[in-house]
Order: sequence, then structure tokens, then C-alpha cells
Amino acid sequence: MKKRPVAIPAEKLKADLMKDPEFRREYEKLQPEFEIASQMIGARIKKKMSQQELARRAGTGQAVISRLEGMNARPSISLLSRVAQALGTKIQITIQ
Repeated sequence: MKKRPVAIPAEKLKADLMKDPEFRREYEKLQPEFEIASQMIGARIKKKMSQQELARRAGTGQAVISRLEGMNARPSISLLSRVAQALGTKIQITIQ
């Protein structure tokens, strides 16, 4: 009989991984990109807008929106401003 994989809650997995200093550094480096993607997806879904519609309103291509949401792009502030405007929101940048 095969053993079934054991499900580990995501928060426990994250907590365990964060104990590794190298993992923690890489995670913290990606945090701003994750935050941008997460907020962008949330705002787009709240507006019931497709990636294609958001792209049209922001004056860019759907592939660009897909890359932004997939954290596969390094967007300029200008592009983020256009996306925010297309979503009826604003960008806010904080340096702490």
C-alpha cells in the first residue's frame, strides 16, 4: 500500500522555511514584487476586469499584465501608474 502524501498547512511550511537565513533573504527580496502583484490582482478582480481589459485601459498588452501578475517583470513607475489609473486606484511608494 502506498503512503499518501501528508498535507502541510502553508503557514507552517512558510514558518519552517523562514528559519533558513538564505530562504528568508530571498523571500524578503521578493516581498515588494509579491505585494504589487497581489494588490494588482485583487483590484482587477474586485473591478471584475479581465487582464485584456486592464491592458487596453492601461495602454499596454495583455502579456504585460500577465507578466506583472506572475511576478515575471520589473515594471516602471510609469507603467504602475497607468495600471493603477486604469483600475481607478493610486500607487503609493514608501521607503522605510
